[in-house]
Amino acid sequence: MKIGATLKYSPLDHAARWFGRFLPKGLYARALIIIIAPVILLQSVVAYVFMERHYELVTRRLSSAVTADIAALIDIYESYPQDRNTSTLSRIASERLQLDVDILRNTDLPPPGPKPFFDILDETLSNELRRQVDRPYWIDTVGRSSYVEVRIKLDQNDVMRVLARRSQAYASNSHIFLVWMGGSSFVLLGIAILFLRNQIRPILRLAEAAEALGKGREIDFRPRGAREVRQAGHTFLEMKRRIERNMEQRTTMLNGVSHDLRTILTRFKLSLVFLEQTAEVEDLKRDVDEMSRMLEGYLAFARGEGGDAGEQAVATDLRQLLEEVQSDAERQGHVTELDIVGDPMITVRPDAFRRLLFNLVSNAARHGDRIEITANHETRWLVLHVDDDGPGIPQDMREEVFKPFVRLDEARNQDEGGSGLGLAIARDVARSHGGDIVLGESPLGGLRATVRLPA
Repeated sequence: MKIGATLKYSPLDHAARWFGRFLPKGLYARALIIIIAPVILLQSVVAYVFMERHYELVTRRLSSAVTADIAALIDIYESYPQDRNTSTLSRIASERLQLDVDILRNTDLPPPGPKPFFDILDETLSNELRRQVDRPYWIDTVGRSSYVEVRIKLDQNDVMRVLARRSQAYASNSHIFLVWMGGSSFVLLGIAILFLRNQIRPILRLAEAAEALGKGREIDFRPRGAREVRQAGHTFLEMKRRIERNMEQRTTMLNGVSHDLRTILTRFKLSLVFLEQTAEVEDLKRDVDEMSRMLEGYLAFARGEGGDAGEQAVATDLRQLLEEVQSDAERQGHVTELDIVGDPMITVRPDAFRRLLFNLVSNAARHGDRIEITANHETRWLVLHVDDDGPGIPQDMREEVFKPFVRLDEARNQDEGGSGLGLAIARDVARSHGGDIVLGESPLGGLRATVRLPA
C-alpha cells in the first residue's frame, strides 16, 4: 500500500463502526454485555421454540380433544331423540367429559364478537370446529376467564351450548415454564455480575495506581484477581520500582554535580572578595551571580523541581499559595488581583506547585505592569489563569517558548538575563501532576497562561 493511500472500508466495517459508537466504553459494561447478550439470545430462542412448537402443539391437541367430545355429544343428541329433556346427555357430559351441556330451544347463534388479538386458543379451536363439526358455531374465549363457551347450531332452530374449562382446551400452565426460565436466568445473571465485579475491581485498582503514579501520588496497591491481572500488577510494581530507582540515581548524580559546581563558584566569589574592588571585578561578580542563577535553573529543570525529587502530593491550601505569590508580585511594584472560586483545598506537591506559580507570575511581572490571577476549583479539575497586560507572544511561537533554553528577543524578550527555562519548568511540573499549561490571549491585552490540573 502506498503511503498516504486512503483506506477503504466495506459496508460491514462501516456498520460495525457505526454500531460501536453506541456501545459502552467501560470494561465492566462491555463484560456485562458479553454475559447478558448470549443469555437473552438463548432464552429468546428457547421461548420461541417452546411457544411456537410445544405450546401451539399442546393447545391444538387439547382443542382437538374438546372438539371431538362436542362432536360426539352432537351425534348422541341426534341419534337418541328419546332423551328430549337432555338430562342423560348432560349427565354423561358432566360425569365423563367434564363438560357443561345445555340445549337452547328455538334460538339462534349470537352475533360474532370481537376476536382477541394474538389468541392462539381462539384460532386453534375455530379451526378444529370447522374441521370436525362443520356446522355454524359461535365461541367465546375471553368472556369468562376460567371457561370457554361454544355454541353449535343444530337442526330445528336448536343450539347446543357447551361450557368447558379453559385448561381442557388450552395449555394454561405454560407461563410457569417461562417464569422458571426467566427467574433462573435472573439468579444466574446476578451471580455472574457479582463475580464479574470482583474480577473487574483489581483492574480498576491497577488503573487507579497507574494514574496516581502519573500524578506523583502514592497509593497502597497489591496485585489481586485473576492470574493475568496479577501478572500485570506485578509488572506495574516492577516498573514503578525501576522508575523510582532511576529517579533516585539521577537525583544523587545531580546533587553531586550541584555540590561540585557550587564549590567552584564559591571559590570564585572568595577570590573576588580579596581582589581590589575595581570595575572589572564588579563585572566578574555579576557574571558569577548570573552563573549561579543559571546553574540553579539548569539543575531545577533537570530534576523536574519536585516532580521527580520524591516530594509527596498532599492536601494544600491554594489560597495561601496564591496569596504568597501575589504578595511577592506586589512588593515588586505590580498591581496584582486575585480571585478564587470553589474549594481552595487541592492535592499537589506543594514545593513543585509553588515553583510553577512563581515562574508564571514572574514571567507575567517581567513583561507587564498589571497581573490578574483567577482560580476555579468547582469540579474535579483546577483551572488557573495568570493574565498580564504585556506585549504577549505571537500565536505561532506559544508552543516554542515551552522548549528549554528558548528566548524570544522580540515581543516579550522572555527570560532576559536568564536561562530560558521558566515556562519549561512550569509545564514540566504541571504535566507531572497529570495536567498541562497552555498560552492564549489575555483579556488585559497581553498573555494568558492557563493551568489545568486534576485536583
